[in-house]
Order: sequence, then C-alpha cells, then structure tokens
Amino acid sequence: MDNEFLPSPAELVDIKALTNDTKLYRIRFSDDSRQKNFSFKPGQFVEISVAGFGEAPISITSPPSTEEYFELCIKRVGRLTEKIHRMKAGDIVGIRGPYGNGFSIEQMYGFNPIFIAGGIGLAPLRSLIKEVFAERDKFGNISIFFGARRPEEIIFKDELEEWREMADVKITVDRADDGWDGHVGFVSQLVENEEIPDDSFAVICGPPAMFEPTVEQLKKKGINDIQVSVSAERRMKCGVGKCGHCIAGGEIYVCLEGPVFSYDRYKEISKML
Repeated sequence: MDNEFLPSPAELVDIKALTNDTKLYRIRFSDDSRQKNFSFKPGQFVEISVAGFGEAPISITSPPSTEEYFELCIKRVGRLTEKIHRMKAGDIVGIRGPYGNGFSIEQMYGFNPIFIAGGIGLAPLRSLIKEVFAERDKFGNISIFFGARRPEEIIFKDELEEWREMADVKITVDRADDGWDGHVGFVSQLVENEEIPDDSFAVICGPPAMFEPTVEQLKKKGINDIQVSVSAERRMKCGVGKCGHCIAGGEIYVCLEGPVFSYDRYKEISKML
C-alpha cells in the first residue's frame, strides 16, 4: 500500500527572487510520470520538505493549465524556508500532494471576478487569476486589489503591471517610502473607494484580520457572503487530516475541507479555531 506521508523527489528547475525574503520556485517531479499525472485546482497546496529540516504546506501559485512544472512562492520565515532559500537550481526537495479544497472557477462563470490579496496571499490567487485570464470570455470585468506592508514587499511586480492589460489593478501599501506615489492604506480601503457591481464574485486571500473589514465593504456594494470565497491557510501541518493540528471544533479539518471556504462557512469555522 502506498505511504501517503512519503514525498516524491522533485527538482528546483528555476528560482527567482521576488523580494528580499520571498522567492518563486519552479519545480518539476524527478519522475516524468508523476509530473504528467500531477493535477490540482487553484487554491490547493502541497507539502514541501527537505530531509532533516521538516516540511510545510505551501499553496501552488502556477495555474493548472501549466503541465510541465508547477510553482511555489516561498517566504523565508523559519528553519525549513531558510534552508530552501539557500538551495540552488538543480537541488532536490520532497513534495506531497496536492491537498485541500481549491477554488471553483465554474462558480465564478458569468460574474465579475474580484481578487483581493494581502501580502503573500497573492501567491495562491495568482493560480486562479491566470486560469480566469485563460477563459476570459466566461467572465465579466476583472478587478485585482493587492496590499503590501511596504513597497519593497510587493510580490509579482512585473506580472501585476502585465495584468493591467486584462484587469483593473489597484495596489496599496501600509507604509510608503519616498519613491511611492500610489495609494497608502489597507486593501479594504481600495474596495471601499471602487464602484463594484453587485453581480461580482470576490475571492480573498491574506491575513485573516483583513477578511472582515474587506467583506464589510463588499456588503455595502451589494455582494452577499455566498458571493465571497476566502483561503484560510493557517494551522495546517500533515495535509491529510491525521495529525489534528488544524482541527476546529473537534470535527472540522481545515486541511481537508479547506483551505478555501465560502465566507459564510468561514465565519462558522473561525469561531472554533
């Protein structure tokens, strides 16, 4: 019987620095058949590991339509990610997954998609954004709202500029520097200042503290909780509902039912976490 905790070896085929503490990794399984059969939905995650340093859940940031490789956006925050940041192209890591419940792109057909991200939360949304662009004729107007703490912490800068050709892109920072001439404030304020039609579907990913104020602004635009999905990536560990690290209320495993939830469901679960 297959061991669900046994990672598959995968090669780091390309590494790109996005900020001083965040890198984009292009990864391909060492086994060609494993890569060929690897499929996922935007919003799902994998467990990445390095022997002797542990493992961590990381959302897939590339779109499912890219089959030759997949990408992970990894911020340096601890021992494992510090080790991964020291690795070079050609080095091998372990990968398990994909795991979790992803975003339903079909649920957004016919709506005006609104992507709202804070910090590293743009990484999992990037996968969905690229899929929506690939099926552009099935959606209305596309809006992207992104917030970072400081200008130097903005990830995917080049892509955000490219996306302006396909979407209305707004960026804000919590604290500006001398070279910043854009909006200063929280991402919820970007939503507050925009005219958003009530036939929109919003997807939010970032620090949980941004969820409530952002949804409150969406409600003022006539968007109900059922028209909002959030990615609540926290407290997960094993990815398969065995370790109990992410369990809520004694029965809900965030790694299995989530990390993507409708906002009305997230409100129920967040009270148990």
